Amino acid sequence: MSHDPLLVERLKGVLEVLERIPRRFAGITTSEDFIDNPEGQDRLDAICMVLIAVGEAFKQVDRQTDGKLLTRYPNVDWTGVKGVRDVIAHGYFDVDAEEVFAICQNDIPVLIDTVQAMIKDLANDSAAGNKKSSSLP
Repeated sequence: MSHDPLLVERLKGVLEVLERIPRRFAGITTSEDFIDNPEGQDRLDAICMVLIAVGEAFKQVDRQTDGKLLTRYPNVDWTGVKGVRDVIAHGYFDVDAEEVFAICQNDIPVLIDTVQAMIKDLANDSAAGNKKSSSLP
């Protein structure tokens, strides 16, 4: 798949932001930890902001690649990744701490690994494309 070099840069930015979630999630052992004290609430707010930004970024990546990139990585529920953005952004005062806890615990590690693989794969695709074009007369 040929791609815009800005796509890799966008994915690197998404990865950088995603990698903040495990740090913000550290020490959260139950969903109640998000709502029982001001520090937990601050962490929940910060994580929600990242989830909104990531969901929006993947909506744009999906549009930019005509839906072809994300389908190469079926281990991620891309509809869920993009949809959580809408749920949080449009229902912020109704954010479900249990759902955010589950996302942080179960989905974020897989998403981080997948974005790392995407960046690597796109770099390899680009390198292979450059080798092909450089071998042409």
